Amino acid sequence: MISNQILQNTIDGLKNISKTDLCVTDPEGKVMASTFLDAEKYGDTVKSFAASEADSQVVNGCQFMKVFDERQVEYIIIAVGDTNDAMLARIAAFQIQNLLVAYKERFDKDNFIKNLLLDNLLLVDIYNRAKKLHIEIEQRRVVYIVETNHDREDNELERIRSLFTGKQKDFVTAVDEKNVIVVKEVADNEAQADLVKTAESIMNLFKGDAKTHAHVSFGTIVNELKDVSRSYKEARMALDVGKIFFEEQDIIPYSELGIGRLIYQLPIPLCKMFISEIFDGKSPDEFDEEMLITINKFFENSLNVSETSRQLYIHRNTLVYRLDKLQKSTGLDLRVFEDAITFKIALMVVKYMKYMETLDY
Repeated sequence: MISNQILQNTIDGLKNISKTDLCVTDPEGKVMASTFLDAEKYGDTVKSFAASEADSQVVNGCQFMKVFDERQVEYIIIAVGDTNDAMLARIAAFQIQNLLVAYKERFDKDNFIKNLLLDNLLLVDIYNRAKKLHIEIEQRRVVYIVETNHDREDNELERIRSLFTGKQKDFVTAVDEKNVIVVKEVADNEAQADLVKTAESIMNLFKGDAKTHAHVSFGTIVNELKDVSRSYKEARMALDVGKIFFEEQDIIPYSELGIGRLIYQLPIPLCKMFISEIFDGKSPDEFDEEMLITINKFFENSLNVSETSRQLYIHRNTLVYRLDKLQKSTGLDLRVFEDAITFKIALMVVKYMKYMETLDY
């Protein structure tokens, strides 16, 4: 079904080049788009005309014309107010008929891409349907996922589609109410920096919208159509891992997840066992805020005592005292590289466990 806004734009354009008012209804007389106010009064006439054998008809000085989709009446065009009613009705019907064909082709492709992303197709089906839909098999592609802070609305889908208008080899779709998915063609000379630029362009669509906060994640480049689902799964993981370990980042590439990608795949019982063994039943998040700030700043400065104390505006001995205090309570000395790694991983594991607890199963 063509959106009402597209129908409205179509007849508004025709109205601008003629004196004829136009209306588009469904076969039941429901007004889908109109250039005049009292279009509802034609409801009964539309129903009678839709049930008749005629393709076009003049009733009370108005031209009525049917628009078909595979021999089924999809729309009724009503033209009012000019001697060229019939011609304008035919032009409107022709344009809407073309829109139906285009939307149907896009729906078929959209349905195919959704099933491709979700791994719902056999390999032979991928090749056969791609050939029928004129979608290239061997083409570099990458998958982006766009998530906002509220459920997906159609205007967000269309907003993102507008960014890729005219790019016939790119696909914008959705498989749930939360996210919009972009399957983008990648040129041979494009690299990671170009993928980030595309993500930034998507983010720019939401700038100035105070109510919307978006995140964009993307997977790695794949070379064949059958591997698009892999890039989608990577983008999905990047989105989840980003929420845990990169809260302040709006753009999350799968290739930059680092150790967070490994921790995300650990079973929760194993995580609990690890934390229990390392901290003897305690948890890193039990430390006071001052200690946590000190620890994080120490890691940010690559275990450099002087630089950390400078940035915290404390004396070097104060920092050493805090590190000694931490060593006594945990048995880990963050000035020792191996202990620092253990502690850093433990902090990330705790973050992961907390995130998993918030999920609604």
